[in-house]
Amino acid sequence: MKPCLLLSAACLVVVAIQAPAAPAGAPADSAGLPDLLDPQNLTAWCVVPFDARKRGPEQRAEMLQRLGFRNFAYDWRAEDVPTFDAEIEALKKHGINLVAWWFPTEAGDPNARLILEVIKRHSIHPQLWVMGSGSPTKTDTEQRQRTEQEAERIRKIVELAAPYGCPVELYNHNGWFGQPDNEAAVIERLKQLDVGGVGMVYNFSHGHADVANFPAIWKRIQRYVVAVNVTGMVADERLIPPSQGDHELAMLRTIQQSGWRGPIGLIAEQGGDAEVTLANNLRGLEHLRNELAQPGSDTPPLKQRKQP
Repeated sequence: MKPCLLLSAACLVVVAIQAPAAPAGAPADSAGLPDLLDPQNLTAWCVVPFDARKRGPEQRAEMLQRLGFRNFAYDWRAEDVPTFDAEIEALKKHGINLVAWWFPTEAGDPNARLILEVIKRHSIHPQLWVMGSGSPTKTDTEQRQRTEQEAERIRKIVELAAPYGCPVELYNHNGWFGQPDNEAAVIERLKQLDVGGVGMVYNFSHGHADVANFPAIWKRIQRYVVAVNVTGMVADERLIPPSQGDHELAMLRTIQQSGWRGPIGLIAEQGGDAEVTLANNLRGLEHLRNELAQPGSDTPPLKQRKQP
């Protein structure tokens, strides 16, 4: 269950989905908006299956608290199912919000109902991040059919999750479904079906094809985006920390200048000790934060720690 042809912008009908606000009291930028990269606004993501230390729920929550994370998005695998309850309890114990949960792609998946019942038991309401796939469409008819099919799939998940108070968000991870304009088209079709409240999670690591036209793409999708996961961006698509790539600063500047102020995620998918990986991501993001606050300051990226 591993996560990761464009429609014309003229085909998209505008619908406002408000991105979650940054926490109250977070520092403001020069425009008076909450600081996009304030530590309180950061979420740790892709931690569980990529941690070479194989931490359990308590160790993981301790590590996140030590690094200063307030928010956590839960990426799980089959072996983690027996510890779902322990995961939530450990996070609560250490003051960390479980803001999102990686969710099955089909409403009929047995784990879908199981996850929702765990969520209900603990009285939490995380976002449910749902992926998809599919090869590119070749004709307008194929495009319409694929959009219809995907909207119907997501509609069933939304209806399943609604009694539990969990919003469903589309996760861009390669393939047809991972293209941001296609996700926007699915969201618009859902609106036509009277299914509202669905947004999208935008991952830099799956947006390399978007780099050249990112300002135009962001303008089209901004209204739908509820979270952005940031990585370094280089041509060979390696997973590297923020500040170590060539394009992430410009992409973040586009997002900042647009006025969007939803949560920012940092990804531990690079592997190794997740604490070292996340710490390096935090260092890199701090450099980008300085550059955004004072463009052209030429502050060198903070030195990355080596994996043990």
